Amino acid sequence: MMKKTGIIFFPAFDWAISATHPEREERLLYTRDQMFEEGILDLPEIEEFSPRLASEHDICRVHFCVPSVSDQVLEAHRIAAGAAMHLGDKIIAKQIKNGFALVRPPGHHAMRVVHGNRGFCNINNEAVLVEYLRRTYGVKKIAIVDTDVHHGDGTQDIFYHDPDVLFISFHQDGRTIYPGTGFTYELGGPGAYASTINIPLPPGVTDAGLHYVMDHLISPILADFQPDFVVNSAGQDNHFTDPLGQMRITAQGYARLTEKLKPDLAVLEGGYAIETALPYVNLAILLALAGKDYSSVLEPEYNPDRFKENPKVTSEIHRVVGELQEIWANRHKADKFALANGAKYYQRTKPIYYDTQFIEEKQIEKVRVCAQCPGYITIDSQAYHPDGKRYHVLAITIPIQACKYCQEEGWDAYEQYKHDYRFNYVYLQDKSTDTFMMYRREERQEFRSDG
Repeated sequence: MMKKTGIIFFPAFDWAISATHPEREERLLYTRDQMFEEGILDLPEIEEFSPRLASEHDICRVHFCVPSVSDQVLEAHRIAAGAAMHLGDKIIAKQIKNGFALVRPPGHHAMRVVHGNRGFCNINNEAVLVEYLRRTYGVKKIAIVDTDVHHGDGTQDIFYHDPDVLFISFHQDGRTIYPGTGFTYELGGPGAYASTINIPLPPGVTDAGLHYVMDHLISPILADFQPDFVVNSAGQDNHFTDPLGQMRITAQGYARLTEKLKPDLAVLEGGYAIETALPYVNLAILLALAGKDYSSVLEPEYNPDRFKENPKVTSEIHRVVGELQEIWANRHKADKFALANGAKYYQRTKPIYYDTQFIEEKQIEKVRVCAQCPGYITIDSQAYHPDGKRYHVLAITIPIQACKYCQEEGWDAYEQYKHDYRFNYVYLQDKSTDTFMMYRREERQEFRSDG
């Protein structure tokens, strides 16, 4: 029987940051019209499905929503994440060979702690999918390849200390674009060194430069890592007409990338050239996933003579690739205890800005450096809202691979911090047992959720 490519559309008619904001429903409506015009959904190789809702517990596996999930997450967010989960179910069950979740709102800027919307994102659709696949089906090793023009800082934050999730992001250099991160030295924590690979590229990269990166870096790394499941955070704002980026990628370039990457599931992220890019790029990606000819998918503005890459851009691409090739080749020489400078805890202090809602957050993240597992994480987070509201929370994450000592220490820390007057809320995720806890100190109320 023919294995099909599954697709879910969800344009989120009832969710918008504002009527004229770049992240709005028209991003998908033009794509949908294009696919109807071309008769793409009538192809026997493609099957459309309806989305489903992600549960609050699905979200709590990934996020600490402050003060609660209902305060940060609308039905549209749950449907977007649920669409990715539903296609994941179909892929694992071998009912389809791969899938494309054409959904909004996007998610790759949403971090582990959520105080509001940043980079148009509230929850991380790909991360919700990953944790769902691990918990429900026991999928061990997952790769996420982020092809958005903006660094996927939220996805990086969530999996920075997880050696079983490989996060690769190529993006426009953070010195030239939001969110200002994603440099080659951001490689993961001591227990997950080189499980994060950032490929910052200069403005002006063309299809040729992109495929040099794919052929000489991304594909070899994936071959070494041997993931059980590959997710493509399919941002399309590297396109040459996108108003928020300065790259020169075409629909053909994206399609060939998809053909080489062979993702199990692509999940739409950015892309804001509503008429000149998205209908063509989405169509080309879908055809590539389905194994169909995409050579005739050309943008009206496409002219091959316009896409000659500047030699300085090419030189910088080669330099970045060479640097990361060396890091990857020597990754096993890194010792987690040496990377943590011999300390019991590895600590990072992070200022985080929510550009959509003007919230300032200060985080102190500590990771237990453990010889037996990735170690549990504590996050001390303070958020300052423009209306004067302030939250101070403590969040604890016990990883899915936790040893019994880190699990016990994590739970002991939760019980201890419940009585610390500094924190409005104390949270705990125990991914090893699929348990979520929340304690409201002022009301002395505790909530528990089990998967």
